[in-house]
Amino acid sequence: MIQIGNHMLSGSAVLAPMAGISDAPFRKICRQYGAAATTAEMVTADYQLWQSSKSSGRLPTEAWPEPRIAQIAGSEAKQMAEAARRCAAAGAQILDINMGCPARKVLKKAAGSALLKNEALVANILSAVVKATPVPVTVKIRTGWNRDNRNALMISTIAQDAGIQALAIHGRTRACLFNGRAEYDTIAEVVDKVAIPVFANGDVESAEQARKVLKYTAAAGIMIGRGAQGQPWLFRQINHLLDTGQYLPAPDLAEVRNCIFRHLTEIRAHYPKELAVKLSRKHVTSYLSRLGYSHQLRREFNLLQHTGEQDRFITTHLTQTKNKNMEHST
Repeated sequence: MIQIGNHMLSGSAVLAPMAGISDAPFRKICRQYGAAATTAEMVTADYQLWQSSKSSGRLPTEAWPEPRIAQIAGSEAKQMAEAARRCAAAGAQILDINMGCPARKVLKKAAGSALLKNEALVANILSAVVKATPVPVTVKIRTGWNRDNRNALMISTIAQDAGIQALAIHGRTRACLFNGRAEYDTIAEVVDKVAIPVFANGDVESAEQARKVLKYTAAAGIMIGRGAQGQPWLFRQINHLLDTGQYLPAPDLAEVRNCIFRHLTEIRAHYPKELAVKLSRKHVTSYLSRLGYSHQLRREFNLLQHTGEQDRFITTHLTQTKNKNMEHST
């Protein structure tokens, strides 16, 4: 069991915060499949911008499953502290700080993984946020700024000293973006040196890979990002393998179809109709890609303009087809 503040997680696998992906509907689906916790998409620390529809939709509400985890991104300690205080007042039960995002628009504001270049600023931000809010604070980082400057161990030590209660480490530097393979040696080094729970993140696409990474790094938990897209049941498979030592097969086509329809129902309940149609595309095409459907077929789905058309497409193409990619492989 992993403890973060006064919250005890029910498992070792959690969903990573992903801009444009880990919205409330997807988080709900992942929790249904066994994710021990899910973190919302990051929100800017500039709380004066929270009135926008995008930012307001990322702020915590009591409808979120517990523990309710919000993530903020920014580069000014005072502003970050106030944003954290406001998130906690809105209902966040854990506050995560983004120091891992490699997106250019985030780096332009010296936020996200750009902070890894300034250890003094990292210390100031973390201390200010911890002091400002009564809820536990966590942080997500990368292994460093680039391959010649892997300072995750120093950042993690700073974080622990500041009162951070858990951290997640993506096994790439900022310069790597999402290219190449994640490395876990740095994560293992951090786990060996700090006392707080560490989540290993990066390139986990199967339950077997999750087990290997946990064994190699000795991390307390595994954080799944892109690996959960199109296969949220991965959390269930990881939990089963870790609990029993046995592999749980991927769901059959009927369950996948039902999962997609549940996901679409959540999206349509959460967003205005036209936006729901648009946002459904990236999720459904992820499911189709996992099933091995062609680029052409996925493109056909993306051209659909109405919910009824989307439903008919899924019913037609995911009823009779038997796909070899549904079978479990290690």
